[in-house]
Amino acid sequence: MAMENRPQVSQPALLSGLDARSAAILREIVEQYVETGEPMGSRTLSQRLPLSLSPATIRNVMADLTDAGLLFSPHASAGRLPTEKGVRLFVDGLLQFGSLSEEERESIAGMLDVKGRSLEDTLAQASSMLSGLSSAAGLVMAPKSDGTTIKHIEFVALGPGRALVILVSADGQVENRVIETPPGLPPSALVEAGNYLNAHLSGQTLDRLRETVSTDMTANRNELDHLTAEVVESGLATWSDADERGGTLFIRGQGRLLADVTEIERLTTIQMLFERLETQETMLRLLDLARESEGVRIFIGAESGLFGMAGMSVVVAPARTDSNRIVGAIGVIGPTRINYARIIPVVDYTARVIGRMLG
Repeated sequence: MAMENRPQVSQPALLSGLDARSAAILREIVEQYVETGEPMGSRTLSQRLPLSLSPATIRNVMADLTDAGLLFSPHASAGRLPTEKGVRLFVDGLLQFGSLSEEERESIAGMLDVKGRSLEDTLAQASSMLSGLSSAAGLVMAPKSDGTTIKHIEFVALGPGRALVILVSADGQVENRVIETPPGLPPSALVEAGNYLNAHLSGQTLDRLRETVSTDMTANRNELDHLTAEVVESGLATWSDADERGGTLFIRGQGRLLADVTEIERLTTIQMLFERLETQETMLRLLDLARESEGVRIFIGAESGLFGMAGMSVVVAPARTDSNRIVGAIGVIGPTRINYARIIPVVDYTARVIGRMLG
């Protein structure tokens, strides 16, 4: 495969001090852990290693790796599992990953095809796709887009007390929001609200449209009846509310994080993680992590600053436009033993597709 298709991974400096023999043993133990979650003993290692080493020699190396904080024994058996420090070293310097095939890239691009689909649906599909391909939770963060020029706004009745606001940007992206409508609102009021806003667009951005409409409604209060004015204000406010939260965060596949969890303490910790993911602070931190990255970044345990919990990893990449402007963050969150070799190229390519789409 062409080298230019390989994902760029932002990495800290590799931990030093491992010889080739120790590195081979650590790699084998981590790969076994990622695949099965089970510890590995010296006898199994002697059969799997390409090096010709006796079980006694392997045990000595494993003891040294344990003393270095890279391995630990989960119980009294001779088997070892990697610590978070061991996984960190593996990811930084021992992990071997390639790039996606042309067929895989076409499949991802096809799943994210925006034709006939709103922006929210596309981003939600992206997070669901990431979850499915990684067997973890998929995250897609899109920041507010006040600079987007608006082409058309429409209101569609959904039933008593509810309406759908459809916003079409000049670049063809479609966003939908559901709003509550005043009691007794006639269907004609939704048409009138749409006509009023479209008459004031003139290629304006959403921010500028809010200002124009606010000024106009204050100066010409009799132009719209009271109920129609409420619809207009609600329709614009729904985007304003999303902007104040810093953007939109789509999370899919949270249930996958609970698949192998039985301990009550662990269940409580993951539930707290779900709650944290919905906060503005977390969304802003996701964007910060993306801005700090030239490519894909991997955070083990509490390294990301998103949450202070062991046993979890975050893989995140910035979504950049062709002009290198960051327009979002794409990522996966899952247990430390997620399949990094598979997930890194998927996150990298998905971020590129989303970047072009939002750009």
